Amino acid sequence: MLTTGEATQAIADSIPAFDSELVSLAGSSGRILRQDVAAERDQPPFDRVTMDGIAISFSSLAAGNRNFRIQTTQYAGDPAQALDSSDNCIEIMTGAVMPEGTDCVIPVERLAIEDRTATVENAYHPEQHQFVHPQGSDYREGYVVLQPNSAVSPLDVAVIASCGLDAVQVSIAPTIRVVSTGNELVPAGKPVAPHQIRLSNGPALIAMLAQHGFNDTAHDHLTDEPEALESKLARHLDDADVLVLSGGVSMGKADFVPQALENLGVRSIFHKVRQRPGKPMWFGIGPENQAVFALPGNPVSSLVCCRQYVIPALLKASGAKIPVAQQATLTEDVRFGADLTFFMPVRITCLKDGQTGAIPVRTNTSGDFSALSGTYGYVELARSQTAFPTGTIVPMHPWRVA
Repeated sequence: MLTTGEATQAIADSIPAFDSELVSLAGSSGRILRQDVAAERDQPPFDRVTMDGIAISFSSLAAGNRNFRIQTTQYAGDPAQALDSSDNCIEIMTGAVMPEGTDCVIPVERLAIEDRTATVENAYHPEQHQFVHPQGSDYREGYVVLQPNSAVSPLDVAVIASCGLDAVQVSIAPTIRVVSTGNELVPAGKPVAPHQIRLSNGPALIAMLAQHGFNDTAHDHLTDEPEALESKLARHLDDADVLVLSGGVSMGKADFVPQALENLGVRSIFHKVRQRPGKPMWFGIGPENQAVFALPGNPVSSLVCCRQYVIPALLKASGAKIPVAQQATLTEDVRFGADLTFFMPVRITCLKDGQTGAIPVRTNTSGDFSALSGTYGYVELARSQTAFPTGTIVPMHPWRVA
């Protein structure tokens, strides 16, 4: 049985990297960037006006002139005009090119304009170069503005567009099939008998994948019938890059998933991890390099294993950098006797010293998924310890990877 660290490393060593593809800028948001994005030109590409008003030669103002004849008006998008005389000004709009011969912008709120003459308030004392965004002050032509290995945000889309790119290289969106197994499961909206339970893991796993940018997903529910299970899993392996199963991986007589996967040529990398919840987890690689995660069927176990192993593995295969675990301080004593890493759900609070406090949330067995609602994530309690006093600093994993 592997430790949690060994399981993480085994997955990282086995899962193949996803290819990249060129997508339009409109379709890049949320995808993992796989190229440098370099500046097409200086940013801003000219001395840019940042306030509506007038552009003047500061030396004229410094010499005592406070009345400037409006020579012309220049709008954003107009070519730069040139000042004919230091006694003149050019009416200017935000975003425009700074006119030639000018080096100061007086905002319109500080002016009185009459008969094409702009008068600066007596009490107003401007500075040279004010309200001017200098050319290249953000970055110079050729500067690498964005580097690979992070998800493209809406803000990044603006940056990419400013660099003149209408398409970028990103990781492919893997095709993922989520499979729930179990005769006892009934989807929401359908009649449920007293001896049955609602199917909840599949929709939750789909939602967690979508939350991390993996949207090419579909869900299927398979019953505990070996031949039918194997037949349908074969079709899913043909269709998908990644298979995420829930249920059927423990030691019961109806836990047929490991054998079915073996029959289909999926190579087992490991089965069982020294952790609670989620000990029965299984991971393997299919004959066409498909990544196959078989998670326990208990809801808390399934969700913890998805967040702890599936999401980081998919991000890594996409080329993303995986952030390290956060740190949090336990707000109460916790005891845990088994020789297993304990993933304990927590809510968080801000402590008096400004540190993040982790408030333990006890679940009524690993089937008590309702207790997870409102939790921030879970803390990782080392299997080498049995007692974790109040104030102990522990690794914390938010449900959503940053």
